[in-house]
Amino acid sequence: MVQLFPRRRAMLSAVPARNVLQFGVFELDKETAELRKQGVKVKLQGQPYKVLALLLERPGEIVTRDELRARVWPADTFVEFDKGLYSAMARLRDTLGESAENPRFIETVPRRGYRFIAPVTEAPAGVSLELHGRPAAPMPGNLLRRFALSITAGLLGGALLIGIVLGFDIAGARDWLSRRSSLPIRSLAVLPLENLSGDLGQEYFADGMTDELITDLAQLADLRVISRTSVMGYKKSRKSLREIAGELSVDAVVEGTVERSGNRVRIRVQLIRVSDDRHLWAQAYERDFQDVLLLQSDAAHEIAEQVGISVVKSHTQPLPTARNRSMKPEAYESYLRGRFYSRTGKHEDADKAKAAFQLAIQQDPQAALAYSALADVYIFETYFGASRKEAAANARAFANRALELNPDLAGPHLTMAGIAEIDWNWAEAEKQHRRAVELEPGSPHSHLAYGMYLAAGGRFKQALPETQMALQLDPVSAITHASSGFTYYLAGDYDRAIEQSKKALEIDPAYEDAHANLLYSYLQKGMYDQAIQEFGKCAEMWRYSPESVAEIEGAYRRAGIQAFWNKEIELNARGRIPPFHNFDLATIYAFLGENAKALEYLEKAWEERDPEMGFIRVLPELRNLHSEPRFHEIAQRMNLSDP
Repeated sequence: MVQLFPRRRAMLSAVPARNVLQFGVFELDKETAELRKQGVKVKLQGQPYKVLALLLERPGEIVTRDELRARVWPADTFVEFDKGLYSAMARLRDTLGESAENPRFIETVPRRGYRFIAPVTEAPAGVSLELHGRPAAPMPGNLLRRFALSITAGLLGGALLIGIVLGFDIAGARDWLSRRSSLPIRSLAVLPLENLSGDLGQEYFADGMTDELITDLAQLADLRVISRTSVMGYKKSRKSLREIAGELSVDAVVEGTVERSGNRVRIRVQLIRVSDDRHLWAQAYERDFQDVLLLQSDAAHEIAEQVGISVVKSHTQPLPTARNRSMKPEAYESYLRGRFYSRTGKHEDADKAKAAFQLAIQQDPQAALAYSALADVYIFETYFGASRKEAAANARAFANRALELNPDLAGPHLTMAGIAEIDWNWAEAEKQHRRAVELEPGSPHSHLAYGMYLAAGGRFKQALPETQMALQLDPVSAITHASSGFTYYLAGDYDRAIEQSKKALEIDPAYEDAHANLLYSYLQKGMYDQAIQEFGKCAEMWRYSPESVAEIEGAYRRAGIQAFWNKEIELNARGRIPPFHNFDLATIYAFLGENAKALEYLEKAWEERDPEMGFIRVLPELRNLHSEPRFHEIAQRMNLSDP
């Protein structure tokens, strides 16, 4: 007799059935600690599995939060219990294919616990087939034939089944196979969440939620997440997802809505693969407003799992951003308002942002993020405010307080880098910049700020990769392209500076810094006609009167570029145009070749601790001063090496 599988002698034996609980298409095997769906093992481990097992012990009864904490969470994790329980329930519900709003299996009993509401049955006692390592008893001929035929049919049936699945897409199996075989998603854009609250006054909240979700996802390993600056340009855009994804160079997009009703917040998000416009996943999250940070964290975890990216922390632990950024609900709302105003780029909104952040601190004195954001406002004022010294002192105080509360926030490290630069403490500035990049490697702002610091020191081989990284993370941002253009300008590559500045203006035709980059790049190349054209555009943004612009341009046409600068100085002295800073006057006199006056105003800018003084070694317009001993004295006082 020919034996089947001669190396694997086995026999079929009757053994008692395991302790298996069945509900719907699922079964929980307590002996092996496995959850199976239609006989196929489903990945569910740790706390989510333990929660399910406990609920199945008492179907139809309320299992309280205290019971869950005592049975599932060790005593030493009490502080994290609420967050851990919510995360476990979110993952469990996702595995079972249900939502808290429309439960088929697990019902939430507000403020008490959970109840398993589906019928639960125990697998009937019977026969289970198992393999044992004892010689097999001989089979009767007809039984052997049937056994052989069944194996052959099984092998053929497997091949036939694959063909059927691929041909007819039974129960979405072809879709499953397609997704499994597709290339991994390595880049992602979170499009602005749509505000469904019916109140335009809640727009700040929808924008803030988008921003925070981007921040959470940007911490995930091996995933390039497009920054807020770029995606906000697509708010209410009529472009197709494929067009948007192409412009951002991403594999997938997340889009969704946010709705706030009273003290409840609901986020609906879906993940869409761009290559075939396939909706890979969708989910809704709803929580009380006080738990909104945790809600964002769970959404980030779910999206990360769907794109196949490993998260630094396990799913039962909230992302560092959610844990470290916790604050009282009323303070968080004030903080979001402040963020909304601080990002408009309007000087008049800086005071509104400052007031909102100050209110957040009053509402929650432990809110590290609010201190960090307030420090940012004061750093902004060191460039544009009335008292630089006072603004710098306030920025330092609030950034230090933020770091006392949470040393792992990147924002206050960037603020401290800016303060160190004003103090001419370059080693400390670099330390703070590097720490910010380390904490938020997915932040274009961190890379861009570090790149500008390196460029100011003439370290262009290191600076340019940082600005390129910022461009990858923030590809549709006028600020990032203009800053990249400024780096090329400092490096003396004026053609690339012009190219990047024009890209910035394609995104935002009214972006002032990009026009200024073009103006100065054309001046360095001796393209004076083009420079004067850009001057006209800049002068409008600088609030020059039409009469003043006409006088300055007329001076150029009559007597050339020297007359252009002299007319500007004249109108500034007469109060006909907005007053220049001392640093501006230093650069103008340097253009004119009047080195003594240029150094006079450079000294005044040094006394004021003008932040732009950090660029004196590399600014092309100050190159004529490098041979002056007085210039080197100023540089030494600033702890700068010779250019």
